[in-house]
Amino acid sequence: MSAGARILQTRWLVRLPIPMMRAGLGFVFGGRLLLLEHIGRRSGQHRYVALETVERPAKDRVIVASGFGETAQWFRNLRADPQCWVSIGFMRREPAVPRRLSVDEARDVIERYQARSPRAYAELSAIIEEATELSIDEVPLIELRLG
Repeated sequence: MSAGARILQTRWLVRLPIPMMRAGLGFVFGGRLLLLEHIGRRSGQHRYVALETVERPAKDRVIVASGFGETAQWFRNLRADPQCWVSIGFMRREPAVPRRLSVDEARDVIERYQARSPRAYAELSAIIEEATELSIDEVPLIELRLG
């Protein structure tokens, strides 16, 4: 298994940016990572996940991928309760409305990502496929509308 796939499957490593972002240091990641705060569907408690942005088409919109598909806990929690908040860059805890992109919209976003960052696309695609057995073209994309 590649190092990238091992990191993606190592919970403590994936969660490492969360305390920094909660402390208001999200700007360190330059907008590449965001902190998504959501409500646990069973516990009702606030949960946090650091996600890589796939695209930022507007100041009030960010698109993220659910690398573990529909089984990701944050994805399942948003389906149960869409109430969420986003911290990105210097912006902290901004209310957001999630929307799953259609297949066509997702394909267009992935094509733009591949054209803009071919090396990152190739690396991320390989990591997702190895870690989850999903193609990057199959993972759900979520638009988070801020404000």
